[in-house]
Amino acid sequence: MDGRKTILQVNDLQTTFFTDSGEIPAVDHIDFHLKEGEVLGIVGESGCGKSVTSLSIMGLVPKPPGKIVGGEILYGNKDLLKLNEKQMRQIRGNDIAMIFQEPMTSLNPLFTIGNQMTEAIRIHERGLSKKKAVTRAVEMLNLVGLPRATELMNDYPHQLSGGMRQRVMIAMALVCNPKVLIADEPTTALDVTIQAQIMKLMKELNTRLGTAVLLITHDLGVVAETCERVIVMYAGQIIEEAPVRKLFEDPQHPYTKGLIQSVPDMRFKKDRLYSIPGNVPRPGSIRHGCRFAARCEFAFDRCLKENPALYETSDDHQTRCFLFDREGADMNGNKTLVKS
Repeated sequence: MDGRKTILQVNDLQTTFFTDSGEIPAVDHIDFHLKEGEVLGIVGESGCGKSVTSLSIMGLVPKPPGKIVGGEILYGNKDLLKLNEKQMRQIRGNDIAMIFQEPMTSLNPLFTIGNQMTEAIRIHERGLSKKKAVTRAVEMLNLVGLPRATELMNDYPHQLSGGMRQRVMIAMALVCNPKVLIADEPTTALDVTIQAQIMKLMKELNTRLGTAVLLITHDLGVVAETCERVIVMYAGQIIEEAPVRKLFEDPQHPYTKGLIQSVPDMRFKKDRLYSIPGNVPRPGSIRHGCRFAARCEFAFDRCLKENPALYETSDDHQTRCFLFDREGADMNGNKTLVKS
């Protein structure tokens, strides 16, 4: 135990989209927590429910067709799902901020960087003068490593490079000193060099400001370098959770093993890069059994009929796989416990 308090607790979260084709459970009964100052990664292929999870926390699931149909999201002693829109606006930015996937579509092309930065500040601190808001905005742009920050305040988003726009988004997210930062694919569409700079910056800000970070990504390399714990999602469910080092050294779920095996390794020459067979199922298309069964080389009859629970393989490692429920032991004979 590291003594840090839990700042965000998600319990039995269920987010469903109601479409003409029926109900689509995009996030299906997930539980996790985030501690103060922690960096927690959520990984998985596209369509696994990562982004919908973040939008659910922020109260930004599009309605219709989306709706949070169950669970609770606890920030301190508040259940965010019980707050009205006015109350949620006080939480967003002030306490929980988010960096969205594409900075070009997140920044308003009609307003300068300065207008958008100062607006975010003055919405949450109504008594602050415009001059002080400008000063704080410039300080934050400097903090995220942007050169000539004062001049940038008069620029429009299209005048900035992709990496600079992403830094502006980070600055806007952190300008009100939130306790929690949700970063949804913060390096999407950026070249490798800029990706490394952005992730280094986020880690430095996490250390300097003590901001807890929920990092959503499909890049296991970013997770290995940045996160303390990692959650693996598949088809709307959490299928494995562990400290990051333990996950890479001893992955339990066949899907997690496949993801790690798919990462290119420059030390070894392979004729063909490994890929997990098949595709992520369409949300809501699997009603019975394990959702990974059709792609799993270890699947047996039970996998096609029952949905496995999360099994504790150690005190801080759990996985959703029947390989850890054969007569209460895994394939090596180690005892396992079903998570209550």
